[in-house]
Amino acid sequence: MWICANNAFLSIVNSNQDPTVLMVRARRQGDIEETFGPDTKVTTLPGRDYQFRAFIRRDIVGNVIAQSLMEIDYGNFKNSVKDRYLHDAYANVWGIMADLQEIPPYSTSPRPGFRKQPIR
Repeated sequence: MWICANNAFLSIVNSNQDPTVLMVRARRQGDIEETFGPDTKVTTLPGRDYQFRAFIRRDIVGNVIAQSLMEIDYGNFKNSVKDRYLHDAYANVWGIMADLQEIPPYSTSPRPGFRKQPIR
């Protein structure tokens, strides 16, 4: 699962070592600590797809993410992102994901030849 927070980008996946733990990964130094606290033990692994990783109990990950949802106080996500590099990355993702929508954002006409149903 990707978590696009306004102060961090995280990838959260299963830990194949312990079913009670999730592996929280980040591309930027400090994103894991920003989300889970400064005392979170983060391992740096250069040469990996996500350089920064932490193994965190599932209940803690769930509680922290749920609390961040409860604290949303903005009406536009991209405008809430203060870090310019993170904002621009999210804007690129927004544009790519907009291609999944039959009627493009700010348009009223469907895309020609659009596949109407996702493959599930």
